[in-house]
Amino acid sequence: MRSLYLSVSLSALCVVSAAQAQSLRTGKDAYGDWHSDAPGVMRKITAADVQAPVDASGVANRSKVVAKPENASLATMDGFSVTPFAKDIVGARVLRVAPNGDIFVSQSRPEGKVSILRPSKDGSKAEVVSVFAEGMKDPYGIAFYPPGPKPKWVYVAMEGKIVRFPYKNGDLKASGAPETIVDDIIVGPSHWTRDVAFSHDGKIMYVAVGSGSNVATDTLGPRPADMAAFEKSHARGSAWGKEEYRSNVLTYSPEGKNKKVFATGIRNCSGLMIHPMTDEVYCATNERDLLGDNTPPDYVTHVQKGGFYGWPWFYIGAHEDNRPMGGGRPDLRDKVIVPDVLLQPHSAPLGMAFNTGSMFPASMRGDAFVALHGSWNRSLHTGYKIIRVPFKHNRPEGVYQDFVTGFTAGDDNVWGRPVDVIFAKDGSMLFSEDGNGVVYRVSYSKPKK
Repeated sequence: MRSLYLSVSLSALCVVSAAQAQSLRTGKDAYGDWHSDAPGVMRKITAADVQAPVDASGVANRSKVVAKPENASLATMDGFSVTPFAKDIVGARVLRVAPNGDIFVSQSRPEGKVSILRPSKDGSKAEVVSVFAEGMKDPYGIAFYPPGPKPKWVYVAMEGKIVRFPYKNGDLKASGAPETIVDDIIVGPSHWTRDVAFSHDGKIMYVAVGSGSNVATDTLGPRPADMAAFEKSHARGSAWGKEEYRSNVLTYSPEGKNKKVFATGIRNCSGLMIHPMTDEVYCATNERDLLGDNTPPDYVTHVQKGGFYGWPWFYIGAHEDNRPMGGGRPDLRDKVIVPDVLLQPHSAPLGMAFNTGSMFPASMRGDAFVALHGSWNRSLHTGYKIIRVPFKHNRPEGVYQDFVTGFTAGDDNVWGRPVDVIFAKDGSMLFSEDGNGVVYRVSYSKPKK
């Protein structure tokens, strides 16, 4: 089946009226593949909706990334438009906005570099593209330090370490060699992305490290002889063996000292953000595979200090997974925190950002927007879109909304895989995709009546 949106050119962007697709879909109706995507659709999945697992070890439908079809377009909501901000940004991953408005982008694979996109005066496109630093292995997360208008360093997180480059506002190239701040981040196997963020006061550096496996069927090994002592030093719910200090959010001092486990059981927090108002840690998380098309949900959540989120023994509360090597952990059943917002399983949420600007409608101010990279472990593709996560009183409301869709090209092909989302200084939203290496801009103008 051809994509629903292949009949309109990108210059004639497909939009969806405010009256279209506004009903809230709940329970089994909230699940779905790309055929059910439409801007404006609201979905709510709860822990009670989690479907029973099935053996899906033989199910795989890996997307084939193709060039943008001639007549393909993206769909968004009424009043919004999506246009390319920068092209040929190979392997575009994490985006961050410098205090002066420059856009930093990590180009992880195969480039191994961090580039700067300087917006034009009207903000519509990148008028300057400059390589800030190169020669790195899988650079991913980016953070400015100290927080505020005059950072002195740019931190870059990668699989094995975190480095920092000297920086002042307006620099288009690093003015000095990188300084290694952390060198004890485990390397391989599996999840290689490492994100980094700072608390508002600059005293805490948060680092997200994904698991080394799907569900620890071959990475745990023998259980520590003294579990109480192990968890006293590593935090409740910590895994061991090759998974030690993984599936966690870690904290360090800005100088890379005083390593601690902040929260555990988070299989792969690819998108690590600090809430702009509350200073709370948020994660966009990839849950485990091979339990069926609709099990278990991925999620977006605030992360509690000392919290345990289930991996590898449980998921979405007390739903038990019997596959981990080393036996179960019934003692943790009642300790598993249910995440704030559950997403269609296998959507692969990566980057997220909070809308603190003034361009979008006031009803969207403070909401989170999340990039869904797209599935491989389900019969029909899901993800490959940008979603909105509404907040109220600085807390997610437990629902999410399709916002930008249309990257699929039939049941097998896609022409874009969204990775990260940020808000530029003018209030527009930018998002990266690493399939064809494009950074897109989403702007808003109030529709004429």
